[in-house]
Amino acid sequence: MLRALELARKGKTSPNPMVGAVLVKKGRIIAEGFHAYAGGPHAEVVALKKAGNKAKGADLYVSLEPCCHMGRTPPCTDAIIQAGVSRVFAGMKDPNKLVQGKGIRALKAAGIKVSYGLMKDDCEKLNEVFVKFMKTGLPFVSVKTAMSLDGKIATRQGDSQWISGVKARDFVHELRSRNDAILVGTNTILKDNPQLTCRLKRKGVRHPARIILDRKNRIPLKAKVFSNGKTQRVIYVSGPNLSAVREKSLVGKSVEIIKGKTGKSGFDLKHLMKNLAKKDLTSILIEGGGEINGSAISAGIVDRVYAFISPILIGGHQAPGPIGGMGVSKIAKAIGMKNVKVKKIGEDLLVEAEPCSVE
Repeated sequence: MLRALELARKGKTSPNPMVGAVLVKKGRIIAEGFHAYAGGPHAEVVALKKAGNKAKGADLYVSLEPCCHMGRTPPCTDAIIQAGVSRVFAGMKDPNKLVQGKGIRALKAAGIKVSYGLMKDDCEKLNEVFVKFMKTGLPFVSVKTAMSLDGKIATRQGDSQWISGVKARDFVHELRSRNDAILVGTNTILKDNPQLTCRLKRKGVRHPARIILDRKNRIPLKAKVFSNGKTQRVIYVSGPNLSAVREKSLVGKSVEIIKGKTGKSGFDLKHLMKNLAKKDLTSILIEGGGEINGSAISAGIVDRVYAFISPILIGGHQAPGPIGGMGVSKIAKAIGMKNVKVKKIGEDLLVEAEPCSVE
């Protein structure tokens, strides 16, 4: 199963899960495969085709319960049964409502011995984005922030390039490649005019969609982020007063438009996440400033925080911090963090943690 997980990580499968499969006979691996991309052959089918007639009587180790329904590809259970596999070890049940144990039952009905739960926690961790999306219909949301040792994300004059070192910034591009979309707000575009691309050099790198929040419709149409809408998806979330002329110009740049639901303090981010999920965006990395970070955390949409801490001091009462908004009034109401991990990347520290409620 460990090998199946290693194989699964090679896939670029969103919105599908990452899946790896290994066929074993007489204690030796005879074939293996992984799901490479959405719409492509599933891991089990890849391994079975490689094995050919040798698959008869073999054991199949697969990180996710085999599917049993007709989608873009035929049911994997049919292929497993036809190949004459003797036993199947599945790491976890498929949370997809079309499966949810039905694949296991189909295999058992065909006389195949099935066991599931082997390395279950590892399998679920690998596909945490898919699991959340299937169970809630909402994307997995991460917040990335970079700050000085004294908790500042910029100077009092707004200068922030660069707080983090080169290796930390390279890791951010790795994070971008893992997510379906990057989300930023108006101020980030006005201040930095970023392209929001993934600059990793290796082959097959995924370039995430760019989501731009612009409640007052202030971002210039010549901003870099709008320059390559045909090759890298751009989703513009506008306020209620989007003019017909501006909308037409954006559409002409191949920009998708969502007219966001707004309140007194900004966009309704919970409502926005539902709309983004309808566009098959299963994972979103927020790279905004303190106000968006604070709004996202207050809205309860954040699943993970990546906080880079650089060994520099900025100081100043007016220098902004990583989390804006009103904040809590008492420490007892502070948002606790769980599953905290700390590692050094270059000269920076990366703290990775998941928000939880404080009782």
